[in-house]
Amino acid sequence: MSELTTVARPYAKAAFEYAVEANAVDNWLEMLVFAAEVSQNETMQGYLSGGVSVEQAQALFINVCGEQLNSQGQNFVKVLAENERLLVLPQVVAQFSELKAEYEKEVTVDVTSAVELTAEQQTTLSAALEKRLARKVKLNCVVDTSVVSGLVIKAGDMVIDGSVRGKLNRLASTIQS
Repeated sequence: MSELTTVARPYAKAAFEYAVEANAVDNWLEMLVFAAEVSQNETMQGYLSGGVSVEQAQALFINVCGEQLNSQGQNFVKVLAENERLLVLPQVVAQFSELKAEYEKEVTVDVTSAVELTAEQQTTLSAALEKRLARKVKLNCVVDTSVVSGLVIKAGDMVIDGSVRGKLNRLASTIQS
């Protein structure tokens, strides 16, 4: 998996830089997501895994994508096909999305709570996290009754465990040592 990410990184970076220059980041993301879906189709994977020549793979892929790809998107697909990298499109999308979030100073925060958070609680939490992280925050709220009470907040590498379960685990760990 990490090898595919490494292979996808320069393509995602090149596409993102072009998209920023052209002021078309959202459009490029849509094109890449669609192309990634096409590349994950079982029939298409058979063709792309050496079943056809590079020229045939380019033509087939571009024909299947149709008007979902503009001329720059088609050129991007051609470059991927020439380098036999069409199958890494899902990783390119993931990398591109990360670059977009960084560019837009946005972070997705996973919030796990024992009960569903109200809109007011989400707004308050979002504002506090935006202040702490200095970014726009998009909350991804999940209910997990094993939390017992409190919240578990995950944003990238940062984890804030304010749950009763977390406190009990820390207490048990302290007692055992």
